Amino acid sequence: MYDPIPYEPLKQYSFNQVNAFGINQRTPPIATIPRGKLDYYTHIPKDSVGIAERTLRNPYPYTKENLLEGQVLYTRVCAHCHGENGNGQGPVGIKFKGVPNYSAAQYKTMNDGHIYHVIQWGRNRMMPHGSIVNPEERWKISMYVHVLQLNNDPADLPKLVKATGGSQTGPIDSNVRDRANQYPVEEAQAGKGSETPGQGGTVGRNGSSI
Repeated sequence: MYDPIPYEPLKQYSFNQVNAFGINQRTPPIATIPRGKLDYYTHIPKDSVGIAERTLRNPYPYTKENLLEGQVLYTRVCAHCHGENGNGQGPVGIKFKGVPNYSAAQYKTMNDGHIYHVIQWGRNRMMPHGSIVNPEERWKISMYVHVLQLNNDPADLPKLVKATGGSQTGPIDSNVRDRANQYPVEEAQAGKGSETPGQGGTVGRNGSSI
């Protein structure tokens, strides 16, 4: 009962005569991309933020919905260091110092591509967050950082709303400011598999080497 007959990818009791390298866990075919992972990472090197500034373009419009979602994501993922107002005075930022103020110096002019790249790869003491937030979430966080660049004031959010798609009316959701009641807006998709597993592949031959 403790040693299953079927092969399990995370268990290895003996040499697997079917799969390559004798292991149970199979390696994905070369050049394949899991569903939902297209463009999950750009191929711009970590230290080439200048290239990111010039080449990356935010594909999402600055609607109220996108900015509010960016606000929720920022509060959940970024505020502990950068502060709710983007002034570097989050609990972690106060402890370790050196967290930038978005409305000061060169940080006030960072564009979407710059912010997206730093979220993905990290910079200086900031660790990469590419595995935590997916590309769409990164762009929406970038949008909201522009709100904080104006005056370190989340109340400046309406100044960036553009009349391009989506509804822009109605009150701001209380969940945006209340950390205890925040709800998942998107998933990082780190554990999602294909919706159609096995389609287009070869037939499994577990238990036989022919």
